[in-house]
Amino acid sequence: MRLSNEWFTALSEDEDGHLVTVSGRDKLTEFIQSGKFKERVEITWKYEGDEKGMPIDVLAEQMENVQETLRKAMEKDKLSILTAVYTGAGEKIWVFYTRTVRVFGERLNEALAPFDLLPISIYTEVDPEWEEYLDMYEMKQWALD
Repeated sequence: MRLSNEWFTALSEDEDGHLVTVSGRDKLTEFIQSGKFKERVEITWKYEGDEKGMPIDVLAEQMENVQETLRKAMEKDKLSILTAVYTGAGEKIWVFYTRTVRVFGERLNEALAPFDLLPISIYTEVDPEWEEYLDMYEMKQWALD
């Protein structure tokens, strides 16, 4: 299985009408069909946003560094795959599908050790059918060019 680095970006809104940017990963059919990535991990970073609910530039850069660190650590041996990133309405959410939540947690702690303590929360759910990903993927039809 070859992991693509093709992404699309679409705009959405939360329940309160705040703008949310959705970045979704494309070409993951083989990973979905493999049945090996049954658990979903969502890492949420709440922040004080600008007037549009987006992170200020300095914070956005820090979040980008965290994202790249996590992506590299989790995907190096295909333990987990970053499938979506939601940004807006005062929070950034990274969605991973993983083979095992236990090892994901261990690797998360190792990867984030160099950073100061981050204001993140972690949610996990068994999602063998990739329901969250497939719901998000429907937004591809509204992708920005």
